[in-house]
Amino acid sequence: MRPRLASFPMRVPFNRVAPHAVDSARSALAVLAGAVGDGLTAIADRPGLHALVDQHAAAVRDSLGGDLHPLTVAVLAGYLEGLLTAASERGWRPVAGPVDWSDPDWLRIRLLAVHYLARTLAPA
Repeated sequence: MRPRLASFPMRVPFNRVAPHAVDSARSALAVLAGAVGDGLTAIADRPGLHALVDQHAAAVRDSLGGDLHPLTVAVLAGYLEGLLTAASERGWRPVAGPVDWSDPDWLRIRLLAVHYLARTLAPA
């Protein structure tokens, strides 16, 4: 009888991720910080934006199983990579210069939510 695939763990335990992978993940999240610019300041000044970012952060956390497994830099960076790949395939390009947070699109809010979550992680 062949073993079922579902019986094998599909994730690397968070404490077994190679240090260079964590460094790479931190680099990706640092690039994200540049892409969202002053978004964290903007959410402090705009309660409506803050509510949207909270909703997106909760959705990201849920999609990554954050209530069952701790979120890590590597997990968020992987999510970010998938998000940016999908956006790029649909023609999205990051804007150069300051971000207009008065009417951000869905993707910009999602990126800010990932950045917001990354800032809540304890440094490793």
